Amino acid sequence: MTDTIKDLSELRLSYEKGQLDEGQVDPNPHGQFLQWFNHALQENFLEPYAMSLATCNRAGRPHVRTVLLRGATEQGYDFYTNYDSQKGLDLAESAFAELLFYWPSLERQIRVSGSVVKIPEAESTAYYHKRPRDSQIAAHLSTPQSGVIASRELLEQRFKAFHEQVQDQAEIEKPAFWGGYRVQPDHYEFWQGRRNRMHDRISYDKHDDQWIMQRLMP
Repeated sequence: MTDTIKDLSELRLSYEKGQLDEGQVDPNPHGQFLQWFNHALQENFLEPYAMSLATCNRAGRPHVRTVLLRGATEQGYDFYTNYDSQKGLDLAESAFAELLFYWPSLERQIRVSGSVVKIPEAESTAYYHKRPRDSQIAAHLSTPQSGVIASRELLEQRFKAFHEQVQDQAEIEKPAFWGGYRVQPDHYEFWQGRRNRMHDRISYDKHDDQWIMQRLMP
């Protein structure tokens, strides 16, 4: 097995599928988000609602991972997780985050950033009970999330034991350490790939409850 990878310097694509013009975009960034997001859904490729979530702790160390968008309104963009996860720990120290949606087949990406709040408990509970039952069980077992476990077999044993424990329960109670977060945007950037790396980039920044749109250099 080789310990090197091939030269990547010549691997590139020419982006030619679209354009982004200030006169064509929605003056409301959430409206523009919905246009692009609904287009991505219609393309039927795998999980267009998957998004990279970047957080940072008090020491300035960033962490990024992929999570799933579970709600999108003008008030914010929702995801769910274990509050004791690295995500939760970071957000407890620095309540700001950035989301990245990337749809390569459309040659598009969207960045959304802003402050983060916990979703009200009633909303988190309602979403929890919409999840498949096995996913509800997994939420109970994934604690501390990212903690070390001796083996996959031990994890499977714990899942089986909890499954048996709740098999006669019509409803499984949501764990207190699990719930949702909402990213409340104050900045968006829409990126459309263009030929010769002359990409289109339109940003929106919120000032005094008004959205200011600007074109950015590629």
